[in-house]
Amino acid sequence: MTDTVTDFDSSTHPVNDEIKRTKFDYRRHKIIKSSGFGKPSVYHGLVVIFLEFFAWGLLTNPVISTLNRTFPTHTFLMNGVIHGMKGLLTFLSSPLLGAYSDVWGRKSFLLITVFFTCCPIPLMKISPMWYFALISISGLFSVTFSVVYAYVADVTDENSRGAAYGLVTATFAASLITSPAIGAHLARLYSDNFIIALGTAVAILDLLFIYFMVPESLPERLRIDQKVSWDKIDPFCALRNITHDRFIYLICLIVLLSYLPEAGQYSCFFVYLRLVLGFSEDEVAYFIAFIGILSCIAQTILLACLQKYFGAKETIMVGLFFQIVQLAAFGIATSNWVMWFAGGLAALSSLTYPSISAFVSVYAREDQQGLVQGMVNGVRGLCNGLGPALFGFTFYLFNVDLGYPSPLALTKTNSNLTTIITNSKPIYSTMLSRDVPGPPFLFGALLATIALMFSLLLPISVSNLNGNGNDMRTIEQNARLLNSKDDANDNNQFD
Repeated sequence: MTDTVTDFDSSTHPVNDEIKRTKFDYRRHKIIKSSGFGKPSVYHGLVVIFLEFFAWGLLTNPVISTLNRTFPTHTFLMNGVIHGMKGLLTFLSSPLLGAYSDVWGRKSFLLITVFFTCCPIPLMKISPMWYFALISISGLFSVTFSVVYAYVADVTDENSRGAAYGLVTATFAASLITSPAIGAHLARLYSDNFIIALGTAVAILDLLFIYFMVPESLPERLRIDQKVSWDKIDPFCALRNITHDRFIYLICLIVLLSYLPEAGQYSCFFVYLRLVLGFSEDEVAYFIAFIGILSCIAQTILLACLQKYFGAKETIMVGLFFQIVQLAAFGIATSNWVMWFAGGLAALSSLTYPSISAFVSVYAREDQQGLVQGMVNGVRGLCNGLGPALFGFTFYLFNVDLGYPSPLALTKTNSNLTTIITNSKPIYSTMLSRDVPGPPFLFGALLATIALMFSLLLPISVSNLNGNGNDMRTIEQNARLLNSKDDANDNNQFD
């Protein structure tokens, strides 16, 4: 009888479910969300990005060597498969995580994304197969950039958002200025195990910083009575809905065409430098630092100037133009000076994505910044999977093997230094004898050219010729309204 009464009461008092949900939200709020330090600002997101990618930058050489030892044949084809799975999972999960960050706040999702992105690091030496398995699975939560961009959108206005996004990507570049060189130097002094332990420690420091120092950026008033429907978290539904908005459709298409070759080149770029032009590990580290320094300058000073005097659309086009020239130079380069010149252009091409993010942010409401940025980041996640696979398969079609020569001869010169002796010279000479040493880069230049053509269709985002200072949101919304009126007039004429 008691059980019957209990069932009857729970069914006739639906408010109990609301009480349970409120208690759960309170416990989650109390456990996950700490007070943080100061008011939420762009600099909190910058530190999170820097520490995460600094940890991975330290592991540049150990990752390549572990990948080659685990998959000695067709190394970069397997690299494409691993990152393809990771990118696919990121594409599927980005809308879900972005939508829930609009409801639950950014801080809890910063903890989740950083933890799952960095959790494979300790397994690199313990179990390489589990390491690569976790790399693939971590794609479910590898959306740190998306959450950080939403965090930045919460604490900035439309006029300063483009420059703030530039700071985020510049911080990412800054993390790569020193971390590969530091990792290579410490690996020679100590061992790869020490570098892996150091990377793990930096990742833990990042998690502690988020928990104790990062305040929540999303106000409570924007999270009241928010509900996440299936339409918001279904990535394929989101893609179908994108086609109904010409602006979002064009932006996602431009991101797909421009970021696909970018993701592919960065997946094999370090090994490509060593095999094609015979760069040493130190030279590769210096090259990365060179690109990182120029990227910081481009994404702060140059980006702010271009956004102010020309607008987001024109800045996107400038970045795509530099990307086209840079990819073409990488594809045909057979000398060091051409590669260094192309590296400078690669830094200038980094203007594209922060400009796209700023352009997109003016179309999203304040309570949907995470959702929209999650959609764009989902396309990037898809590119992170397809790009490495595309480049690896293209190299395979043209009989260019990016794997290190096997077997590797290891000689112990002292207690702390291991020298790798390979027969890399014949491969270097063979690849230089090709008319086109880097076919995938030329194909990427073609994709970037198509992206540049599509960018011409974006609405204009500059002030009018009379010099009246309208902010970006007003200009973009006016352009969007004009497009809607033109479409309506066309439909009326046919009616």
